[in-house]
Amino acid sequence: MPDMQTSNATVMHSFTQNKRSSSPAKPLFILLIAVCLGIGAGYGIARYSAKTGTSVLPLPDVNKGKVYGSNDTSIFKDSAEGVLQPGGSAGEGQYHLVRPGGESQNVYVTSSTLDLSQFIGKKVKVWGQTQASQKVGWLMDVGRVEIE
Repeated sequence: MPDMQTSNATVMHSFTQNKRSSSPAKPLFILLIAVCLGIGAGYGIARYSAKTGTSVLPLPDVNKGKVYGSNDTSIFKDSAEGVLQPGGSAGEGQYHLVRPGGESQNVYVTSSTLDLSQFIGKKVKVWGQTQASQKVGWLMDVGRVEIE
């Protein structure tokens, strides 16, 4: 049978010994690394989602006579009709409506609420809010689209 004093001596130790105190710089360094990694991850995610356009959900199907977007016509008072085509002009608008009367009658549009790419090549009526423009005749933020 083992001696009880011998086994107790190896298990017990003194709590009064001076331990080397850890430097306060070590936790600050770890915190700084964690903050940098968080900022880097957020930046990377933001760049990826901006490229892929994941913030806009595609519409299931686009049918004649259907209305998409907001029903609040008090916000979206202006309207225009035409065939939606891709491309703005001079950095204004993402798309444009081709209307009778030539290029001077085009309405350049963008939308903060709808994915207008679903309506390319379709004759549509849009409701929106006219925006200040420097280069084009009419720039509109579209909030409602009806397929004609």
